[in-house]
Amino acid sequence: MADIHATARPRSSAARICTILGFVFAVIAVFFLPPFFGLAGLILGIVGAVLGDKPLGWYAAAASVVGAILGMVIGAALMSS
Repeated sequence: MADIHATARPRSSAARICTILGFVFAVIAVFFLPPFFGLAGLILGIVGAVLGDKPLGWYAAAASVVGAILGMVIGAALMSS
C-alpha cells in the first residue's frame, strides 16, 4: 500500500523558525513600522509554509497582514488626534 503522504514535505526546523519569526513580526508590526514588519512577517510565513510548516506558516502570513493593517490604523488614529 502506498504512503499517502509521500509527496508532502517533512517539516524542517528552518520552516518552524520562519513560521515563529512570522508570528513575532506580526506582533511587532502592530506597534512599530507596520509596513516593514508586516511584509517581513508575510514573507517569512509563506517561506515557512512552503518549507513544510503547514498550516501554521499560512496563519503567520495572514497574522502579519492583519498586524500591519491594525498597526497602520492605530498609527493613523494616534496621528489624527
